[in-house]
Order: sequence, then structure tokens, then C-alpha cells
Amino acid sequence: MSENELTVNQATETAEAEARQFELQQRKAMIYAKSTLVPKDYRNNVANVLIAMKMAKQIGADDLMVMQNLYIVHGNPAWSAKFYIACFNSCGTYSSIQYRMNEAKTECVAYCIELATGAVMEGVTVSLAMAKAEGWSTKNGSKWKTLPELMLRYRAATYLIRTVAPQLTMGF
Repeated sequence: MSENELTVNQATETAEAEARQFELQQRKAMIYAKSTLVPKDYRNNVANVLIAMKMAKQIGADDLMVMQNLYIVHGNPAWSAKFYIACFNSCGTYSSIQYRMNEAKTECVAYCIELATGAVMEGVTVSLAMAKAEGWSTKNGSKWKTLPELMLRYRAATYLIRTVAPQLTMGF
């Protein structure tokens, strides 16, 4: 057998293995898409499930956990704040996120310590006034009305993570 024939055979075998793997992923995605445990963006939407499964594989996470924490905003995937915080707090580069609120509990800053240097890393100040100006607190079903302190913390943590460790939010 010539070297050229070996190369062609290897390429064919690789293509066939990839096709089998894709078929398996599609079957798995169809089961997820039929489940009531997955959020509405994934129900009866095999394509969205496949993309979520790809993202889960990329970051080494469970498929269902990703689907329950990845939502779609204007066609773009976005992670829940609790998922961001969990990834950040477990990355090992920084201390767990801490929060500083003003006395009236209308403003919050998230911060952490870079473990290698001891440097304090601080995010932007998030306020209830900002939530109102951005329209976060006026959306239908918004938790800003009923859980403002929690929402301040979530938004402050998200901004800290996006500025200090964007590699985590990008799945690296």
C-alpha cells in the first residue's frame, strides 16, 4: 500500500468517525430537546441544544448545567450570574468575590484579591439608579423590584468578572 493510499484511508476513517460522533450528538440533543428539564430556548430546538453541548464540552461542564445557565439575549448566548460567579470563585486565580454596599443598600461594588500578587481587583459600582436608567428594574418579571440587594450583587459580580477575568466568560 502506498503512502498516498494510507493518507486517503486515514482521512476516510477520520471523516467516518466524525460523522458517527455527530450522529450520536444529534441523538443525544434530540433527547434533551424533548425534556421539560431544559429551559424553553432548548425545548424542541435541537440546534440550540447542539450548540450548548459544544459549549459545555469546550469549558468541561455538564450539558444540562450549561443549558440551565446559558440563555439567549437578542441571538447571543449569555451566562447566568450565578454560573459566572461559580466559575470565577473556583478558578483558583482570585479569592472568592466579596461585596461592598453603601449604607442604604442602593449601591454595590464587587471585589476580589488576585492570589499571586495580593492586588485588590475592583469592579464598577452598580446602583439601583443604574438599574432604573438601564431598564433592568422595569422589565416584566424583573427581580430588581423584589430582590434588589441580590440583583445588585449579581450585576456587580458580573461586571467584575467581565473586566478582571474575561477569559472565564469566553470559555477559555
